[in-house]
Amino acid sequence: MPRAKKDYLCLNVKIDADICHKLTEVSMEAGQTKNMVVERALQAYFADYDAKQRILRQAEAGELIPVGEVNNNDA
Repeated sequence: MPRAKKDYLCLNVKIDADICHKLTEVSMEAGQTKNMVVERALQAYFADYDAKQRILRQAEAGELIPVGEVNNNDA
C-alpha cells in the first residue's frame, strides 16, 4: 500500500558549506533523506524552543520555585 502524500511546502535556503557536508554525511549514515534529517532536526529545535519559552513564561509569572527552596528529601 503506498504512503499517503504529505502536505508540504518547498523551502530554499542557503546554508554554510560545512553544515551542508555534515547534513549529507549524516543522511547517508542514517539511510535517510536530507529532507527527513532537516525535518527531524527542526522538530527537535522547535520542541526545545517551546519548552524554554514555557519556562520563561512561568518565571515571568513567578510560578517557578527557586532551586535553593527545593526540598532534596522529596526524591
